[in-house]
Amino acid sequence: MVSRVSGQTFAGDFSQHNGLFVLPRQTEGLDLTHELRVKPLIGINADYRAARKEFPAFSYLSAGYYESITKAGAIPMVIPPLLEEDDLHRLLDVLDGVVLGGGADLDPRREGFMLHPASRLLDHRREESDRMLVRLVAERRIPLLGIGCGMQLLNVSQGGNLFLHIPEDLPHALPHLDESDPHHRHTLVVEKGSLMERVYGESEIRVNSMHHMAVDAVAPGFAATARCPDGVVEAIESTMDDWFAMGVQFHPEEDRGTKLDICVFEQFMLGAVLNRRMRMVA
Repeated sequence: MVSRVSGQTFAGDFSQHNGLFVLPRQTEGLDLTHELRVKPLIGINADYRAARKEFPAFSYLSAGYYESITKAGAIPMVIPPLLEEDDLHRLLDVLDGVVLGGGADLDPRREGFMLHPASRLLDHRREESDRMLVRLVAERRIPLLGIGCGMQLLNVSQGGNLFLHIPEDLPHALPHLDESDPHHRHTLVVEKGSLMERVYGESEIRVNSMHHMAVDAVAPGFAATARCPDGVVEAIESTMDDWFAMGVQFHPEEDRGTKLDICVFEQFMLGAVLNRRMRMVA
């Protein structure tokens, strides 16, 4: 089977490889022509800043997220930091997938750890909303792509945990945050048969790096599919048959990314389309 998404050809049986949920195996032999004409709706969570003195509260979103989703052939829909579960359910009713974007740090006290001095926390309202959002997405098995702290939240929400400060927890690790160099990058080692290999192939991969927290124990039902050469987890993917979910620590939506980075969004969008088809025929 061959499918075409955003000018890129995807070929193969979309089956499991090495236990990794690459793309739904039930799709083998399906004609996706119609599904690919109907663009999927992909939600993106907005960031939030509370009111400060004379400045009102406001939500905001890096343009790179919705630009990348649009280039990948989908329609982006902004999800504000809602606090009512019913409201989020209503939004999720119409979405084919969710991108959980990056931002500041998760509050480690929510998982029973002490607050690290280097922590720069997300606004409380955004974290409350994001945690509710990822819980509902997981319960409903809606395709999910977590980016940056979005991947970290995906991991902890499913039972994994985090290193709170790489320089202390992993003193021999490479630098993963260089405040003097916004273009700081490092290489990746990808797992064979994974979505990351499908995206980047076997050539040398260099991705941006701007984090001081990282995935420690990977959540049950997920596997680490890309690491920095120092061992720090840079991507996770679902190993479950019924949930297409993945996360990347780097930021493929950034302008300073490589041309291959858009393929992260294309693979996710294709997974969302296939998931929609499987719901329709189930």
